[in-house]
Amino acid sequence: MKSAVISSAVLSLILGIVLPVCAQQDDKKEKQDQHRQQQENKKQDRRDQQPQNQDRVRQDNQDRDRQQNQVRQQQKQDRGHQQEQRIQQMQNQDTQQRQAQQQQNRQDQSRQRQRDQQRQYANRQQHDAGRHQSPDRNQDHRRVWQSTWQDHRARNWQSDHRSWQQRGGYRGYRIPQERYRGYFGPQHWFRISGLPFAAYGGYPRFQYEGYWVTLQDPWPEDWSNDWYDNDDVFIDYRDDGYYMYNRRHPDVAIAISISM
Repeated sequence: MKSAVISSAVLSLILGIVLPVCAQQDDKKEKQDQHRQQQENKKQDRRDQQPQNQDRVRQDNQDRDRQQNQVRQQQKQDRGHQQEQRIQQMQNQDTQQRQAQQQQNRQDQSRQRQRDQQRQYANRQQHDAGRHQSPDRNQDHRRVWQSTWQDHRARNWQSDHRSWQQRGGYRGYRIPQERYRGYFGPQHWFRISGLPFAAYGGYPRFQYEGYWVTLQDPWPEDWSNDWYDNDDVFIDYRDDGYYMYNRRHPDVAIAISISM
C-alpha cells in the first residue's frame, strides 16, 4: 500500500514537470510554424507584386522615353524656327545692304555726272577763251609750257627718280575705283598736249578727267624734246602709288600725285 502511494506521488511529480515542458514545446513549434507561414506569405506577396512592379517600371520607362522624345522634338522644332529666323534676318540684311549700295551708287553716279558736266563746261569755257586769246598771249603760254617741261628734264634719270616706296609711301588723293576703271590704266591712254596746264612749285601739272596730275619725278633725258606733245601716256596705280607711263617707253614709271 505504501509503495502504491509512493508511485502515485512520483508519477504526479513527473507529469507535473513533463506536461508544462511539452506544452511549451508545442507553443514554440506553433509559433515557428506561424512565423514560417508568415515568411512564406511575404515571399508569395513579393512574387505576386513583382510582375506588377515590373509593369509599373516598364510603364514609367515608356512614359519617360515619350516625354524625352517630346522634349527632343520640341527642341528640334525650336532650333528649326531659330535657323529660319536667322536665315530671314540674313536675307533682310543682304537686301538692305544691296538697297543701300544701289542708292549709294546712284548718288555717286549723280555726283559724277554733275562733275562731268561741270568739267565739260569748264573745258568749253577754257577752250573758248583760248580761241579768243591774242597770238602774243598764246605764244607766252607756249613758252611757259615748254620752259616748265624742259626745266623738269632729268640729267641722270636712274639716280634722279624715286619710287613712292622710297618717298615714304603715297599719301595723296585716291581715285574712286569705279572712276579709275573708266578712265585710268594701260587701256586708257591720252596726250598731255591740249590739256589744261600749270606749273606747281616748279613741277609740270596738267588736268585730266577732272583731276590735277603733278609730276614728282623728272622725265628721262633720253626722251624726245616734245614727247609731251606727241606721245601717248597713261596713268596707273602699281604697288605703292600712282605713276605715269609713256607708251613709247613702257618700262619707265614716273611718280605722280593726284589732287582735285
